[in-house]
Amino acid sequence: MLAGDAARERTVEVLKDAYTEGRLTLQEYEERIGRAYESRTYGELDVLVLDIPRPRPVPPPGVNAKALAALICGIGGVFLGLTALPAIVLGHLARREIRRTGEQGDGLALGGLVLGYVVTALLLLVTVLVVVLVSVVANEVTSPGGP
Repeated sequence: MLAGDAARERTVEVLKDAYTEGRLTLQEYEERIGRAYESRTYGELDVLVLDIPRPRPVPPPGVNAKALAALICGIGGVFLGLTALPAIVLGHLARREIRRTGEQGDGLALGGLVLGYVVTALLLLVTVLVVVLVSVVANEVTSPGGP
């Protein structure tokens, strides 16, 4: 069957993509482009693209391990308190790596950061309240009170 200009242009686009992706050398590309514009049938056009290696799909980037560790430490901080600070440190490190590498897991790192900061703030608040309460009770005990 005779091919039209649109079919030739589609073939040229396939060849151009293959060349820019490194699946054809410059010499192969130029030769096939010339043959594409000279082709009269669909069969002749098909021969120009059938042997081009197909592009391999790029696997999606993985989840950043520090981001996952930050979230686990943040959740653990809710129950234990001690892992809140590592959650903050790991969360910041993970977000920096994610921006640099393009990995996934920014939400995990952010969740770890939020939990880490909230638990740390609550622990500080409880510590301050305990210190104030102890000092008030100590003042009451040491000073003879009352009218």
